[in-house]
Amino acid sequence: MRKQAVFYLVMMFLVTACDYFKQEDPRTPMARVNDSYLYEEDIEDLISESTSPEDSALLVSNYINRWATQQLLMDQARINLSDEELQEYDRLIEQYRTDLFTEAYKSNIVSLQLDSVISFQEKEAYYEANKDNFRLNDDLVKLRYVHVAESFGDLEDVAEKLERFEEEDIASLNELSIQFKAFNLNDSIWVKKEAVFNELPIVIDSESQVLKKSNFTQLQDSIGVYLVKIEDVRYRNDIAPLSFVVPTIDQIILNKRKLELIKNLEKDITKDAIKDKKFEIYSNY
Repeated sequence: MRKQAVFYLVMMFLVTACDYFKQEDPRTPMARVNDSYLYEEDIEDLISESTSPEDSALLVSNYINRWATQQLLMDQARINLSDEELQEYDRLIEQYRTDLFTEAYKSNIVSLQLDSVISFQEKEAYYEANKDNFRLNDDLVKLRYVHVAESFGDLEDVAEKLERFEEEDIASLNELSIQFKAFNLNDSIWVKKEAVFNELPIVIDSESQVLKKSNFTQLQDSIGVYLVKIEDVRYRNDIAPLSFVVPTIDQIILNKRKLELIKNLEKDITKDAIKDKKFEIYSNY
């Protein structure tokens, strides 16, 4: 009898304690699905001060219904999936959680410690050592051109200046550019052949004659006259010029630095843990 009395007293204490802790929970429940509760604080961020009462009510209602559906599906999954499946999913969830935290930490370290300054010498050295990896998939062109109306007054003078292109010629062409229909005087940048065709469709029909290194051409159609000077050309499967692949090289070098930084971080954190006896291996395989 004495043992039974003690048992009942313990059970009454446990029930009372559970009720007490339930009553002490300061959160306001909004919905329940079996043993899972959705609290008011869980939906606080859904509604802004500018949201109307009608929209607020709709947002909350939709959220609660979605939450309830997810909880019910989860409960059914726990009932219907095998223990082996549940264990495997729990393992995957834990692995994803680990990956999420560690990748976030490594990303923070990289953002704080990565040296993003790349000298031209380093870019050039990488380019020279890996030239065969920079074969072109498209033809490239350096060019300058002027498009003027058929009635343009001093076409020969503009053509001469565009072809000669000395310092005073550039200054003069810039002054005259307000009279041009279109123009490009920046011949230091490599552009893909397709970009030239988009800008100057007239070139398409005479591509083989126009797109030659150091070639100067005058073309005409119903909307005007085109003066085109080809400074340089690189063809498909040629080695790409350094200036064209600099952005790619920058990304490659930065990625190599990131990988090296992460590798050192992982090595150092493990070495420090062993030194501080935070990491120990008890058996050999």
